[in-house]
Amino acid sequence: LIAAANLIFAARVSHKCSTWRSEMTDYRKYRFSGREILLYGAEALCMVGLVAFVFYRSILAVIFLLPLVYLFFKYRQAELKRKRDFELAMEFKEAIMSVNASLTAGYSIENSFIEAGRDMEKLYGRDGLITREFICLTRALRANETLESILSDMAKRSGIEDIRDFADVFTAAKRSGGDLNRIIRRAADTISEKMDVKREIETLTSAKRFENRIMEIVPFAIICYIGLTSPDFIEELYHNATGVIIMTVCLIIYAVG
Repeated sequence: LIAAANLIFAARVSHKCSTWRSEMTDYRKYRFSGREILLYGAEALCMVGLVAFVFYRSILAVIFLLPLVYLFFKYRQAELKRKRDFELAMEFKEAIMSVNASLTAGYSIENSFIEAGRDMEKLYGRDGLITREFICLTRALRANETLESILSDMAKRSGIEDIRDFADVFTAAKRSGGDLNRIIRRAADTISEKMDVKREIETLTSAKRFENRIMEIVPFAIICYIGLTSPDFIEELYHNATGVIIMTVCLIIYAVG
């Protein structure tokens, strides 16, 4: 009976572990949702249609430009991943500061992380990136997983330097019996300072990125303007081999730029 009870308990723990692990997100790759595929697919097709009209004035060119759809998705994927990584890092900073506050109030290290998860749910909602991570962290702790292994797994999946550094320092301190309160306090201060600098950089460069978006539109605007006001001036660039070659070279230079 004792052996059977142990097997049942082990099976339940294994099921809990597999459940929380299956719900964790691998942030090293960005996967589009169905809605995003439809949205960015429509946007990519509109872009291809615009390029085909402006540079070639041909429906047939749409077929040859379809590989641009793949490149557009890769560009969007990298952009969305960068945005999500920044958001996760900012939320992780808030979580570590909450853990630090709970430790100061006298909670144990495990309970401090659980309390921080509740704080993150109030701050970012149940669908917040860090909220989902701390919900899985709580389930893992209840499944008898060690906190250092959970944090190491989070650091590996996130691919974010701050989270990886914190997990490494925490694991080393836990194994050597260091002062976890002091270590977490210092880590929270360091991460907070770094994220404040990153946020300031984002704010300062946002204007330059907006200017870059405008400059990307200018070549299209110039060609469309000339096509509307002086169509005969650029008519020779369309529907002939020489014009196709010239416009293709211009398109490549524009893409590289």
